[in-house]
Amino acid sequence: MSLLLVGLNHKTAPVEVRERLAFTDEACSESLRVLVDGEVVREGLIVSTCNRVEVLAETNAPAAESLDRIKGFLSQARSIGHADFVKHLYSHEEERAVRHIFRVASSLDSMVVGEPQVLGQVRHAYSLALAAGTAGRVLNRLVHHAFRTAKRVRTETGIAASAVSISYMAVELGRKIFGSLKGSTVLLVGAGEMAELSAQHLVSAGAAKVMVTNRTRSTAEKLAAKFEGTVVEFSEMAKHLSSADIVICSTGAGSYVITAEMARESLGARRNRPSFFIDISVPRNVDPAIGEINNLFVFDIDDLESVIASNIREREKEAERAELIIESEVMQFQQALRAMDIGPTIGALRQKMQDIARAELERQRHRLGPLTPEQERAVESLLISTVNKISHPVMHRLRRSYDTGSEENIQAWREIFGLEE
Repeated sequence: MSLLLVGLNHKTAPVEVRERLAFTDEACSESLRVLVDGEVVREGLIVSTCNRVEVLAETNAPAAESLDRIKGFLSQARSIGHADFVKHLYSHEEERAVRHIFRVASSLDSMVVGEPQVLGQVRHAYSLALAAGTAGRVLNRLVHHAFRTAKRVRTETGIAASAVSISYMAVELGRKIFGSLKGSTVLLVGAGEMAELSAQHLVSAGAAKVMVTNRTRSTAEKLAAKFEGTVVEFSEMAKHLSSADIVICSTGAGSYVITAEMARESLGARRNRPSFFIDISVPRNVDPAIGEINNLFVFDIDDLESVIASNIREREKEAERAELIIESEVMQFQQALRAMDIGPTIGALRQKMQDIARAELERQRHRLGPLTPEQERAVESLLISTVNKISHPVMHRLRRSYDTGSEENIQAWREIFGLEE
């Protein structure tokens, strides 16, 4: 058996190349059945996200032939010429392929180290391969080992402990201020992509209500619909500030759209319950003086980026610890893989020896005279037990030969007992 990973990602290919090679779920399922031909490629799965497209395969051919097979598959499946993507590809064989998929699942190869989405994307890719019938014993074991490795990295390091994006920062800040975001209300001032991402993470963390206000009402309605939220008229925003625990502001206005006076009045209506404002607009749309009022907190884009930069440095330190975990798990998987590879030979050898013993017992059976069923079973059990004990050193030697790469010894035993057939 041989493992091969071929792909490209945000480091090696621009988005216009990645999007041409990307697979929908439906296309992935259909294409996997084409990829796995049973001759060159025996098992396969495809990880396709906005940042990467990778084919992981268990092959039965030399690396060069398998690589050509996968390149041709990508070209045909996505209707793209070799020249348009081959220069962006990387390939990893055997241990390097294992290490790569462990790093991907553990979010060490991501655009943002430690992001949680990538493990879910690998799980989804695996589920598609299972549904297509292209994940067998090797990829099953590899992917589950990758999941185990990712869990170790997540629990034994702080690689995902601190926010490194503005959208996650909104959640982290909210938890620091309120303790829990369960039941909280979010007001989106402006309907930009960053505000939407922040709202998604806040809702996932427990926010119960989303209000949206925007100068163009139709845009606000579209965004509110995504969260089953409500639309607030832009001209009446001040009246609704008191209802909001978290305000995310991202408009294109040239001046403050939320003033200190507006915030102070809302605080009175809230009976001094705290609220915080995330201003991701440039120029700023939230008056920084609001932050000087008790129980009101304001963070602008510079505040967020400075914290994020510090958090990134912390994640990089944790990533060094994570890499040690990866190396340990790669070694363990390689040992398990070798055991899988030698297992059929050992099983066949044990069966062959037992078959010889049973055949000899049958040939000499007449010499034993009449035996009860219990005696019959006892004789056979004694014979098989003796054979197993005699063969144990041979099995042990076989495993050691395989671990040290002594294929000649293994082949010799196969020939002696006729196991090739």
